[in-house]
Amino acid sequence: MNKIVLIALRRPYTFVVLSILIVIFGIRAIRHSPTDVFPTIKIPVISVVWAYAGMLPLDVSGRITFYFERFLTSTVEGISDIVSQAYYGISITNIFLQPHTNLPGAEAEVTAIAQTIVKALPPDISPPMIMRLEASQVAVASLQITSDEMTPADLYNLSYNQLRPLIVVIPGAIVPHPYGGKPKQLLVSLDQDKMLARNVSPTDVHAAFDRQNIVLPAGDMKIKQTDWMVQTNAMPPEIPEFNDIPIKREGNSFVFLRDVADVQLAGPPQTNSVIVDGKQAVIIVVMKSGEASTLDVVDGIRATLPRIKEIVPSHVDVKIITDASVFVRESINEVTHEMAIAGLLVGLIVMLMLGSWRPMIVVTTSIPLCTRCAIEKGYRNSFAVNVVP
Repeated sequence: MNKIVLIALRRPYTFVVLSILIVIFGIRAIRHSPTDVFPTIKIPVISVVWAYAGMLPLDVSGRITFYFERFLTSTVEGISDIVSQAYYGISITNIFLQPHTNLPGAEAEVTAIAQTIVKALPPDISPPMIMRLEASQVAVASLQITSDEMTPADLYNLSYNQLRPLIVVIPGAIVPHPYGGKPKQLLVSLDQDKMLARNVSPTDVHAAFDRQNIVLPAGDMKIKQTDWMVQTNAMPPEIPEFNDIPIKREGNSFVFLRDVADVQLAGPPQTNSVIVDGKQAVIIVVMKSGEASTLDVVDGIRATLPRIKEIVPSHVDVKIITDASVFVRESINEVTHEMAIAGLLVGLIVMLMLGSWRPMIVVTTSIPLCTRCAIEKGYRNSFAVNVVP
């Protein structure tokens, strides 16, 4: 320690330049270090969600969850625990992995086994939704979408099909499905009395949809010098044309879909609602990934907001209603303010005790230099600046 003091006394300019470099690199580290409330918490968890509408929880547990868990334990490596819940039409399986497990590799194995087991599950079941779960994935902002001219279904489709793709490309942003409204779906309402009168079952209607509502490549056809690409498109372009799909033939007459059902553009039962000034609206919740910074994600949303307002119709209002970056910035500023006051008080006490202003300057300059040096070291090691350590 004495040698360092002697060198500093003999070469003062060297240490002045070193102090200037610490200040410069420290300011750069403060501006570029990830800033958040909590540090990154890495708990390797993979969540798998199966959906099969109409199936009771007992059947979901026995027909979906049971088989999937058995295949998981025989294929995926590094499993610590498996926690599953069976609900009405939904199976949720959380796979807790051992610490330091290769999460992308385990996720690929889960995806592969989920695609393989589909054939052993109930018919027509869709592949599951597979996602990573991290404790640091929290909501950082919410966007409110309102309009006086659009229906809740139109607002939902606008949010899901046009706004969500613009936000999901922001680095570190995770955007679940919007809340409020409902997605548009083709709704076929079967009339039981008409079906009994014409001896038609729901299976016949389902099979007719599979046969008629298709798009198949038919190859090509060469005529002289031209090679014509042929495509079979049997998908009705308009909703009323679905009524003309033949369901069954009785002699020389046909039973069409309009004879036993009503086809309309509707949606599933609405399970959540967002009300703004007495009118239904839609909210898009933006979350951050585990290692992303809240400030970077929110700044990316604010930078994308002008682009969003250019795309949406003039009668649609899009605004940010919750912003977690405000709390993070205020907390960091408060900590910085308290550190500055503490440094000045220490310097004042040193001056009062020693009766000289030189030791006070040494102390008051050493504290910020040491702080910036520590932040620079943390930035080099990919550490973050957190309000709660």
